Amino acid sequence: MVQKYQSPVRVYKYTFEMVMAAYEKRFPTCPLIPVFLGSEKLSEYKSEDESLHIVERSCKLNVDAPRLLKKIAGVEYVSFIQKNTVNWKERTLLIEAHNETFSNRVIVNEICSYRVHPDNEEWTCFEQSASLDIRSFFGFESTVEKIAMRQYTANIKRGKEVIEHYLNELTAQGIKHIPRWTPRATVTTTEKMPENSRPVIAPLPDLRVESSELLAHSSTKEPLTNLCGQETLPTTPDADKLDADYIERYLGQLTPMQESCLIQLRQWLQETHKGKIPKDEHILRFLRARDFNIEKAREILCQSLTWRKQYQVDYILQVWRPPQVLVDYYTGGWHYHDKDGRPLYILRLGQMDTKGLLKAVGEEAILRHVLSINEDGQKRCEDNTKVFGRPITSWTCLVDLEGLNMRHLWRPGVKALLRIIEVVEANYPETLGRLLILRAPRVFPVLWTLVNPFINENTRQKFLIYSGNNYQGTGGLIDYIDKEIVPDFLGGDCLCNIPEGGMVPKSLYQTEEMLENADQIKLWTETIYQSATVVKGAPHEKLIEILEASSVITWDFDILKGDVVFNIFHSKRAPQIIRKDSANPLVPLPSGDNVQLIEKSWVLGVDYSSVETPLICREGECVQGSHVTRWPGFYILQWKMHSPWSGSSNLPHVDDVLASLQVSSHKCKIMFYTEVLASEDFRGSMTSLESCHSGFSQLSAGTTSSSQSQSSSHISR
Repeated sequence: MVQKYQSPVRVYKYTFEMVMAAYEKRFPTCPLIPVFLGSEKLSEYKSEDESLHIVERSCKLNVDAPRLLKKIAGVEYVSFIQKNTVNWKERTLLIEAHNETFSNRVIVNEICSYRVHPDNEEWTCFEQSASLDIRSFFGFESTVEKIAMRQYTANIKRGKEVIEHYLNELTAQGIKHIPRWTPRATVTTTEKMPENSRPVIAPLPDLRVESSELLAHSSTKEPLTNLCGQETLPTTPDADKLDADYIERYLGQLTPMQESCLIQLRQWLQETHKGKIPKDEHILRFLRARDFNIEKAREILCQSLTWRKQYQVDYILQVWRPPQVLVDYYTGGWHYHDKDGRPLYILRLGQMDTKGLLKAVGEEAILRHVLSINEDGQKRCEDNTKVFGRPITSWTCLVDLEGLNMRHLWRPGVKALLRIIEVVEANYPETLGRLLILRAPRVFPVLWTLVNPFINENTRQKFLIYSGNNYQGTGGLIDYIDKEIVPDFLGGDCLCNIPEGGMVPKSLYQTEEMLENADQIKLWTETIYQSATVVKGAPHEKLIEILEASSVITWDFDILKGDVVFNIFHSKRAPQIIRKDSANPLVPLPSGDNVQLIEKSWVLGVDYSSVETPLICREGECVQGSHVTRWPGFYILQWKMHSPWSGSSNLPHVDDVLASLQVSSHKCKIMFYTEVLASEDFRGSMTSLESCHSGFSQLSAGTTSSSQSQSSSHISR
C-alpha cells in the first residue's frame, strides 16, 4: 500500500530571500538535523542572468532502525538524490527528492516548495508532499514502513524549526533584509551544466494534485464570516488551502500525519462533493472517531452527509419548533460552560416522564428535538472557539438521575432511547467531550446494561458516574465546572432555567393514529429525495413530461453505491413502465424502487434520441445540473450501471477488469431529486441555474464548484 503525506501551508514571516539564505545554511551538512549526515553536489547550473539556479545533490541520511535490520539490508545509511530549482525572478524554490538506495525495492518521492505568500509578499509559504511505496524488503515490509513513517513524521516539524533557527541566527548577525534579484546587463556564469543536460523548467507544481485541497489563512486581514457561521478568509490565489496556524487556532494540536489525513480526506470531498464540503472541524470529528483511518472515516462521513441531505437535517434549527409539551416537560437545557470552555448541557433524566412524552408527541418529535440540540451544540462550540481563543469542538453533558426508577425502563421508551443513541453516534461522533452522570440509583445498572452495547468505545471512556452524593467535594463536580454555576438542585447557588418536568397529564396523550396523522414533517418518512436501485441490465429511469419547449429540467442526485452512467433521452411516444421478470435466475432482480421505461424494441435515433452526452458518475459523487428542453414531449432521465469497458470493441484492459472487481456488489444505489421549471421562473443565466430545492449543507465551509457545461445544459459535481 502506498503511504502518502501532505502538509498544510506553513508560513514564515520573512521574505523569500531571507528564507533562502537560511535554507542554504543546511548544506553541505546540518548539525541540527542528526539524521542528515551530509551532502555532495553532483551538478549545478546558473542561467546567464542568474535568475535561475539548479543544484543536484546526493544526500546521506542515517536510519534509526534495529541493528539486525541494517545488517540484513547491508547498509548503514541511505542515499537520496535531491534537485533544487530556485527561480529568483518568480521567487520560488522547488525541491524534488527520491531515494537512490534500494530504489528497486522501495520508492520514496518527495516534493517541497517555497513561494511568496499570496497576500503578503514579505512572507514565505512552504508546502510538502511525499509518497512511500515498499514493494519488497526481505520480508520486513511492514517493519520498514513503520520505521520510515515514524522517522519521516518526526523530522517534518523539525525542518521548520531548523529554518527558524537559521533565520534568528541571520537576524542576530544584523542581516534583516536581502535585496531581491534584479536583471543585470552582463553576468559571468559559474560551473554551468552542459547544454544537453540543462533541464526544461516547468512551472512550480501545485502540490494539491499530489495530495490535497487546503484553505489559506492570512493574519494580515480581518476574517470574514460565511453563512454557516464559520470564520473564513479572503479569497486569494491559494484560498482553498489550510494554513498550519489556522489548524492550531481552530482545530487544535494535530500530529503531522493527522494533518495529512485531514487534508487528504478534504481533497477527496472537494473532488466528489463540489460545493458541499463540510467544515474542517466536522471532517476532523469523523477522522477522530475512526482513529484517523481515512477509508473508514470517509465511509461513515459520506453516509452521514447523505442522511443529512435526504432528511433535511441542515434546516432543523430554522424550521423546528418543539411542541408545547416538550417545552414544558422535556427536562434538559444549556447552562453556561465547563472549566475547559465546552458548552454544558444538563439533562434531568430522572425527572422526565419519558412514557408520557412518547404518548403525547411521539418518537419522531423527540428524536427531532434531540437532533436540534446536537445541531445547536455544534454552533455553540464554534462560538466558544471564538470567545476563548482556542479550539472547542465538543460539549459536556451532565445527566442527573435523581428520581430514575423502573418506570423509565418502559420497553417502548428504552427502544426509543436506543434508536436516538444509534442516530447520534452515527452522525455526531466526537461531539461529546465528557458525560457526568450524577446520583445514579440502584436501577441504573439495568439501564446501563441495555444501552452500553450501542455506545462507541471512545464515547464510553468519557463517562464519569457518581452514585449518591459522591459528586460533591474534591474529585467530583467542581473539578469540571466552576462552583459559581453549580445548579441549585445539585446543592449550588446558581438558578438553572431547565423545566422541572413531572408527569405529563394524560389529557395530552394522543392515540397512535393521531400521532401518525399529526401535522408535522416526519424526519424519516417525508423527503423530497427518492431512492433507486440500479443493477446490470436494469437501469432506473425517471419520466418527465414537458408541455412547453424551453422548460428547464433540473436534477440533484448522489451516487450512494457503485458507478453509474447518467443519460437524458427525448421521445414523442409515451413509454410504459417495465418491471423485470425472473426468467433468468442469474440476473439479480431489481428492487421495487427500480423503474424501466425504454422498451427493448425501441431503436435509438428512431423511437427516442439522446439529448446529452452520457456522464459517468463515480461512487460518492454528488451531481447537480439542468437541461433546457428544445421540444415538448417525454424526457427520460436514466441511470445505468457503468462498465469500465462498455462501448469498446477491443478486449478490456487488465486495469478495467480489476476496477470492476473492486465494486462492492452488482448493485448500485442512487438518491435523486428532479424538478421542472418554466423558462420564466429561473433567474440569471443558464450556467448559473440551480434547482430551488437543492440546498447546500449548512455544514459546508465553502461553495466552490467545478462545472461541466454544454450548450443546453449545466452539470456540476
